[in-house]
Amino acid sequence: MIEIMDTTLRDGEQTSGVSFASQEKLSISRLLLEELHVDRIEVASARVSEGEFISVKRVAQWANSRGLLKKIEVLGFVDDRLSLDWIYNTGCKVMNLLCKGSLMHCTYQLKKTPEQHVTDIKIVLQNARKLGIEVNVYLEDWSNGMRQSEDYVYFMVDSLLNEPIKRFMLPDTLGILNPDETYDFCKRMIARYPDLHFDFHAHNDYDLAVANVYEAVKAGVKGVHVTVNGLGERAGNAPLSSVLAILHDQLHIHTELQETKINSISKVVETYSGIRIPHNKPVVGESVFTQVAGVHADGDTKRNLYFNNLLPERFGRERQYALGKTSGKANILKNLQLLGIELDDEMMKRVTARVIELGDHKETVSLDELPYIVSDVLKNEQEQQVVKMLNYSLSITYGLRPVATVKMEIRGEVFEQSASGDGQYNAVSKAMWKIYKRLEKPTPELLDYVVVIPPGGKTDALVQTIITWKFNDKVFKTRGLDGDQTVAAIEATIKMLNIID
Repeated sequence: MIEIMDTTLRDGEQTSGVSFASQEKLSISRLLLEELHVDRIEVASARVSEGEFISVKRVAQWANSRGLLKKIEVLGFVDDRLSLDWIYNTGCKVMNLLCKGSLMHCTYQLKKTPEQHVTDIKIVLQNARKLGIEVNVYLEDWSNGMRQSEDYVYFMVDSLLNEPIKRFMLPDTLGILNPDETYDFCKRMIARYPDLHFDFHAHNDYDLAVANVYEAVKAGVKGVHVTVNGLGERAGNAPLSSVLAILHDQLHIHTELQETKINSISKVVETYSGIRIPHNKPVVGESVFTQVAGVHADGDTKRNLYFNNLLPERFGRERQYALGKTSGKANILKNLQLLGIELDDEMMKRVTARVIELGDHKETVSLDELPYIVSDVLKNEQEQQVVKMLNYSLSITYGLRPVATVKMEIRGEVFEQSASGDGQYNAVSKAMWKIYKRLEKPTPELLDYVVVIPPGGKTDALVQTIITWKFNDKVFKTRGLDGDQTVAAIEATIKMLNIID
């Protein structure tokens, strides 16, 4: 059994530009402990500010009412009673005491001998015992300590071995370790002190945080530290979602973590922190359960040939099949099945061609947009077009009316006209009507003009323009679909002209 300690609210808040409001800290604490079931959370550093004191006090009151107070931890410092009093007054019962894990830090930052530092630590431990506060110890810069002054590390642990310390926590404070060193250093600590509980705390400066957690667990540590979405100072910490996956799938270790909750919690922290989750971030990235190539969708249909153990349903997600210029029939078929839409082979070909055409204008076509494409093909596709738009140019200048030039083919003859209007589409339609007036052809009355985008309101969404016309006492609608509203309206107008010509 491995303990998971989440430090999003303390170490994660050291991400540049991130500061959680009091209610946000309370909300994240509840999600981590009651929804995701992490074992412990580190919620703050002592003595930061009055606002932080109020936030931690609220979290402690909530946790106490749920019987979770021993799972709330606060970082404290070797400062006699100052940190302890701060923590005690918030109502918290666990302090993570920041001690020096390398001789360099002890000598040049504290300007003390190792013996003096140990004496100061023992004073804090005595005071903690009097206040009923449990203590874990961080050996700050432990990774450099093991590289440069291993005897100092052992001196520190030997000196504190018989003190009331529940956990010794081994931080790779500057993210310098590689997996081989992590395994070796953790193994040495465990071999020398087999009865102690060691946590490993990784940083991601070399993009090795998850790999180092993997090796630390293999070496035998009993706890690992993580943050939601990998938040943390500089390159961040080991991301909770990835650590969850490697513990369960690669190391086959049981935890209490509820996999189905990880995606929703990641999204909440993304919103509160303002730090976007990369689309390709394992487990929680927007695109990681999206198959793009048509051959992959085809393989999934044939005995799930492109599945791995990271099934999206485990994490509260669904597999998606991207629609765009690389889509094949299998991708589109998968999406149509999700929507409950059935098409014959001929219509599938036409829908596929339309998706690919639209995909040339935007990176992907969303599932929400697919019904609009099907509707566009079913209702508006025509085998023979006697009226075609060959080219057009639109000009819009601040302070001037929009101008449009159109080049059209009508029954094999090419015409060109320009006009200005109150808007881009108005200018286009006026230029078109000039051509029809010259040919003495009647034009319809525009009764209604509606622009619709799929749910979600994305700025890169496809636009469906629906225009209602009246011609010879008959009222009818045509539709255009494109990433640009004006282009969609032009498509709808060309469809109308082919109907009335």
